[in-house]
Amino acid sequence: MTRMEKINTLSLDLETYSDVDLAKAGVYKYAESTNFEILLLGVSINDGPVDVYDLASGDAVPDKLVAAIASDEIIKWSFNASFERICLSSWLLRHYPEYLDNSDNDFTPCRYSIPEDTVGNYLNPLSWRCSMVLSAYNGLPQSLEQVGTVLGFDRQKLKEGKDLIRYFCVPCRPTKSNDGRTRNLPEHAPDKWELFKKYNKRDVEVEMQIHERLKKYPVPDLVWEEYHLSEEINDRGIRIDRQLVDNAIHISEITQERLSEKMKEKTGLDNPNSVMQLKNWLSAQGVETDSLGKKDVAKILPEAPETVAEVLRLRQQSSKSSIKKYVAMDTAACADDRCRGMFRFYGANRTGRFAGRIVQLQNLYRNSMPDLAEARELVRQGDYETLDMFYDNILDVLSQLIRTSFIPKPGYKYVVSDFSAIEARVLSFLAGEKWRMNVFANNGDIYCESASHMFGVPVVKHGVNGHLRQKGKIAELALGYGGSVGALKAMGALDMGLSEDELPGLVESWRNSNPHITQYWWDIDNAAKTTIKQRTTTKVGLVTFRWKSGMLFAELPSGRHLSYVKPRIRENQFGGESITYMGNDSTKHWSRIESYGPKIVENLVQAISRDILCYSMRTLSHCFIVGHVHDELIIECSPDVDCHVICEQMGRTPPWIPGLLLRADGYECQFYQKD
Repeated sequence: MTRMEKINTLSLDLETYSDVDLAKAGVYKYAESTNFEILLLGVSINDGPVDVYDLASGDAVPDKLVAAIASDEIIKWSFNASFERICLSSWLLRHYPEYLDNSDNDFTPCRYSIPEDTVGNYLNPLSWRCSMVLSAYNGLPQSLEQVGTVLGFDRQKLKEGKDLIRYFCVPCRPTKSNDGRTRNLPEHAPDKWELFKKYNKRDVEVEMQIHERLKKYPVPDLVWEEYHLSEEINDRGIRIDRQLVDNAIHISEITQERLSEKMKEKTGLDNPNSVMQLKNWLSAQGVETDSLGKKDVAKILPEAPETVAEVLRLRQQSSKSSIKKYVAMDTAACADDRCRGMFRFYGANRTGRFAGRIVQLQNLYRNSMPDLAEARELVRQGDYETLDMFYDNILDVLSQLIRTSFIPKPGYKYVVSDFSAIEARVLSFLAGEKWRMNVFANNGDIYCESASHMFGVPVVKHGVNGHLRQKGKIAELALGYGGSVGALKAMGALDMGLSEDELPGLVESWRNSNPHITQYWWDIDNAAKTTIKQRTTTKVGLVTFRWKSGMLFAELPSGRHLSYVKPRIRENQFGGESITYMGNDSTKHWSRIESYGPKIVENLVQAISRDILCYSMRTLSHCFIVGHVHDELIIECSPDVDCHVICEQMGRTPPWIPGLLLRADGYECQFYQKD
């Protein structure tokens, strides 16, 4: 029996070509291009030697390997597996369409979709595993090169890879020296091509080393189920209103041009958008400034001469980046106008939370216009003149309409449902802060109740002592994880009318009114330190800390754990003890990071909140979930679906955290918006 006769697992890596920019458009649009092709397929069968199939030079992939790639029964491993899965889906659809056909045949096709769904062109993610998720789950980098370096592999990713990818995998500029060609093929640089094949092989070998090194730290089945559901949501995509997007881009261009002309008229500058030219012009008008940032301009405006103020207001309008999101949608949308691959599973490996991609749905402008639908229709119709007549700031209108670019397919609606104060509920429950849990049990306003406990008076929104609610709100948002005066400032306390003198008192009042939360920070701090020092197991409420082979694990109620690599206790700048561990810092460099109890509590609360969202996603997996933003689900459904039923299902407390009070609220809409 040869290696090809019995296949249990595959480890895969691809090198591909497309005329679509992968970074800007994402893999779905990239692989959809008619010019997309697979150049090299590196594969190991059952952890055996790596073979490289040179498709660009005419190699044929054996039929049994093709069948194994398409099979739901054979596990496929790859680093950033969604790339390989989607690229191979496109390749199969073109060369072996029978494997993606849902009709009965002899090929055991991928029965992944129902007719109403939009995932039918993609291989079922059920049989795929991602080495990047395995790495992230264990607190390691999400870069193949970085993982190999951190783990000290004998065989490292070849550093020539970036140059080779640039040479073979993307279009090239036509020049006299390359005879005007727009693409480099193997015959144009045979030596480079041979090195490229070695690079492809080495990537598979590095990925296999990750599996071997981390085999004692597997990803739980529950997390793989979440990964598969996340991939299904990415495959389904979220539909854009192409007419709205196209006209928004066009109107933005017209507006920018007119604003620029007005600024030229008033300043006489060739390029009033140039920071240097405008600063020089302002100086000539007697206005000195080091920056033209939003806050700096706001400080200048009240005292500025009218002409200067008008120019600065024009600049504020023109600098609004409303068009960028529309361009991102236009760039990423597939032929059916759906943006796919918008969510990165385990994007934050400290907590396991999702990260946004391409359009970044987690970072959309918040709409507040009372006449949102009317403004939206004017943009859809491309009616610039009416927009200009009714609105002083067209670019702000376009910003507020960004969310509304996402629409359900014809005959369907959106149900948008989100958790109410999920992090505050989880934190209160973990710490046992009973007065807060009573607020949630009675559907109270946590900001009012927090202010009431802080100041010792009743606080009612828009009622008695209502002015104190804002202080309660800013304290709630800034102080739950050990934050102090700096956190209040970072959250915008001074911009909200609070004075710097009252901030220390605000911190003290919040901590005094939440003694169990404050104590919980230091209970967690002490437990983590004890585990690191004594290499033992400690437990605080629902969270257990364990030490294993140089790793600190924080076990969550869901069964998932958070990983802290090579933890140490070090002296901090104040002469006390701090927890440190290895991880990617804010500059994405692998370095030692300092932490302490309240910060670990933040990790725990956000991780548990994430697990609750994933539980709800699994509860509602029978629905067409097209997006999720922080603690919110966007569901595409038929008109007869009851919003209240979806909210009830979303708000169910997971069995692994009994007693936690959850609430989900929702609304229906024909385009995505904030209710």
